[in-house]
Amino acid sequence: SSGINAEWPLRPGNFLYQRRFGPYFIEPVIAGLDPKTDEPFIASTDLIGCPMVTDDFVVAGTCLEQLYGMCETLYKPDMQPDELFECISQSLLNAQDRDAYSGWGGVVYVIEPNKITKRELKARMD
Repeated sequence: SSGINAEWPLRPGNFLYQRRFGPYFIEPVIAGLDPKTDEPFIASTDLIGCPMVTDDFVVAGTCLEQLYGMCETLYKPDMQPDELFECISQSLLNAQDRDAYSGWGGVVYVIEPNKITKRELKARMD
């Protein structure tokens, strides 16, 4: 039994903690806009589902430490969509360059009230 039913809402943290010894080894990043106010929401969870909700940025993956440094350097509040894309892209690509386990690029989604823009980044492939 999965332990999920209609009376108990599915929360990533509960689901991941229930499977903490496998087979799910993921660090989800959850992003979106509040449907009433269009305010951004961003959060992540660790491998067992412990949530981290913040107002600025979250990072996940093998180059976690490098991403923190790049995001702390490049992020500023109230960026426009193009500025935000550039910040995310530069943070991701520069962090990947400094981590031997990372690479091959990434996918950046910029969520706006009226559209979602998806761009693929190519990086080193060694």
